[in-house]
Amino acid sequence: MSADTRGNRSPKVVIVGTGLGGIGLAVHLKQTGINNLVILEQGHDVGGVWRDNNYPGAACDVPSTLYSYNSFKTKHNWTMRYSGQAEIQSYIRGVAEQYGLMEHVRFHSKVVSATFREETGDWSVMTEAGEEHIADVFIPAVGTLARPNLPSIPGRDNFQGPAWHSSRWNHDVPLEGKRVAVIGTGASALQFVPHVQKQAGKLTLFQRSAPYIMPYHNFSYEEGRHRIKRARPLMKLDRFLFWYVMEIGQQFLTRWLKARSVVKSMSLRHLKKQVKDPVLRAKLTPDYEFGCKRVLFSSKYYPALTQPNVEVVTDRIEEITAKGVRTADGVEHEVDAIIYGTGFKTFDIFGHMKITGAGGTVLAEQWKEGAHAYLGMAVPNFPNMFVVYGPNTDLGSGSVLFMLESQFPYIKQAVERIRELPAGSFVSIRHDVWKKFDDEIQGQLAKSVWVSGCSNWYRNEYGRVVTNWSQRSWRFRRRASRFELDKYQVGTATARQAPARVPAEGIS
Repeated sequence: MSADTRGNRSPKVVIVGTGLGGIGLAVHLKQTGINNLVILEQGHDVGGVWRDNNYPGAACDVPSTLYSYNSFKTKHNWTMRYSGQAEIQSYIRGVAEQYGLMEHVRFHSKVVSATFREETGDWSVMTEAGEEHIADVFIPAVGTLARPNLPSIPGRDNFQGPAWHSSRWNHDVPLEGKRVAVIGTGASALQFVPHVQKQAGKLTLFQRSAPYIMPYHNFSYEEGRHRIKRARPLMKLDRFLFWYVMEIGQQFLTRWLKARSVVKSMSLRHLKKQVKDPVLRAKLTPDYEFGCKRVLFSSKYYPALTQPNVEVVTDRIEEITAKGVRTADGVEHEVDAIIYGTGFKTFDIFGHMKITGAGGTVLAEQWKEGAHAYLGMAVPNFPNMFVVYGPNTDLGSGSVLFMLESQFPYIKQAVERIRELPAGSFVSIRHDVWKKFDDEIQGQLAKSVWVSGCSNWYRNEYGRVVTNWSQRSWRFRRRASRFELDKYQVGTATARQAPARVPAEGIS
């Protein structure tokens, strides 16, 4: 550890990831005078999911006024009501440059392991290239949408044409006039399908389950009648009103379950208005409780599916063949390209990293029945490790940025307290504190719509809701507002512990 400008020891902090979570936290730490900081990024640029997801039509389904940091660098000059991928990534890069973070970032540094060393009380973080970074505080900020989920369909590797996941879009493959298969109907698919439909000779959409879709009214702030909405006071009012509406939405999903029928009827009216064909509309009508899966937003998806060059297939996929996709009815759908819109591995947050804590505890083994952490940040047996956007910090309704900005002050306070402790000290969340918190949250989630019976990316095979917060977002902010050291065990590196005193007469 080195000394900072105030004369205190400065713990070295290693952050993994340069998305909104990693960049935002780094700014908060630097503003506190914590400059002994390294940010490891596996990609070539900052931005996280907003760097990777550059497929046609990629945009945010949260209003722009909610999608910038509110504690610093609030952006008031968004060009669109719902911002596109390029503008969001540009904003993240601008923050990183303005606050001097680029000098702390190590690009092309994919982390493969992180090991807590009890003898020195720090972390050894290894990259794929064999570089080691020693950290007093280790902060994974990779998020839940970092690892593409490719379905385990037999023969997936046998297809002879180009195939890719939406988050790894192949821009070198022209789709004009081609036969294109889209597998999956997640949030990304709803955005890129209308664009692909306009290019493809034929688009075949393979749907396992139909999503509930709400209207998506986007507009440019450059248009005359919308220019006034860019005024800062109106932007702030808009931000508050949308946050409040989303808080009500969170209640619909977690507590006011009967009230969901109001929003469900809006979604089904949207479907009926845009899809006149009763056969197609029946295919696109969800057969599960509203909100059990992620509710999506689009006003272009349904119209695209009604076009003559589109076929919606609901038969189960049997296998991927060399020429296309064979379904359970025995039909082989020959295609020239396959695009997977199948989402991300939300249950396996750190699948590419082996994280080993105190006593040789492997995080993947401790989390084998589902990820868990106190306030989504502190994990028992993993000292001086704080997770950004960890388990149970996502929202069914709301902006993840609100949750992230609730975590930043907590982690900042934690690092400050660690800085005040003697060298070689570390803190670990007490098991009883974590257990009480976890029992409370999982008990509340057991009454939510996310356990109503459908298959979703919130609830794992053990029945545990891994991703979502169980209450309104402001309750999370209140609980995470203060780091309390008495909820942690304070330890000391074995190399710094005083040896046991031996009586003089015992020495020979």
